[in-house]
Amino acid sequence: MRLLLALLLPWFQFFTIGRPIAGIVCLVLQITLIGWIPAAIWSVYALSQYKTDQKIKNAIGED
Repeated sequence: MRLLLALLLPWFQFFTIGRPIAGIVCLVLQITLIGWIPAAIWSVYALSQYKTDQKIKNAIGED
């Protein structure tokens, strides 16, 4: 679900993972039609990093 959100509304996906400043920057980038593709790529990359961070936290027992 978040992957679809990252592709369609990249700026909103940043807010769901707790990065509001990046979400605002991404929204400014997404406003231009040409900037939509880099914004979507950045959002998918940030989502994969977020998932990796969550897996590491679970592995070492931090909650």
